[in-house]
Amino acid sequence: MLTIGQLATYAGVSTKAIRVYHAKGLLTEPERDASGYRRYDAQAVIDLTRIITLAQAGVPLARIPDVLNADAETANEQIDRIDTDLRNHVRQLQERRVRLRHLDQPDRLCLPPEAVEYMNRLRAIGLSERHEHAIRDGWILGHAVAPDITRAILPARTALLDDDEYVAVLCGYDDAIDWGPDDPRLNQLADAAARLARRMTLASDVPDFIKASPETIDILTGHLGIDSPAWGRLDELLTRRLNQV
Repeated sequence: MLTIGQLATYAGVSTKAIRVYHAKGLLTEPERDASGYRRYDAQAVIDLTRIITLAQAGVPLARIPDVLNADAETANEQIDRIDTDLRNHVRQLQERRVRLRHLDQPDRLCLPPEAVEYMNRLRAIGLSERHEHAIRDGWILGHAVAPDITRAILPARTALLDDDEYVAVLCGYDDAIDWGPDDPRLNQLADAAARLARRMTLASDVPDFIKASPETIDILTGHLGIDSPAWGRLDELLTRRLNQV
């Protein structure tokens, strides 16, 4: 007869692990002898070895009894289901590893592939870092609160990066970030932005935004990430020009 310590040594586990198996009903807990010790027989060694083998193979403790007590056919079915669970777990771990490697690249970490492509294209334009980051954070916000809308408008927004007039206005806004609100160059930039706005057709974006809740629209349109008095003035000038008959 064996003590719990001897059983643990034979099985290559800790006495704490054996107590866990007892608590979960996997291993029968023997009665104490006259000295107050639990004594284990050869069957306990066999049962514990089978439990450990299944546990090390990835079988969850809660499902070990189903495998141990099943006939051959049922055991195979149990193992197939466990194998599927393990493969799914491996896939999830692999996805986590990918995310871990991208921790230093927030756009790749938080954005769908279409937005990552957009950001790669945008980066080639050479905007200031804070403007680029504000655009990136806007896509992250959009993907978080309205992923369907974000994916729907990304192709059109990416295509705009091939539009020389659009890129010129975008770069103009980038240059204007630190201008004063009374800078005379804002009028010229507002004229260019108004011409672009009249030419561009954004009708394809409208239905998607109509489907969004007012709260979602407020969140999406309320985030700029840059506090620029010049941009505020540009909004006023652009609105005035677009409202002119």
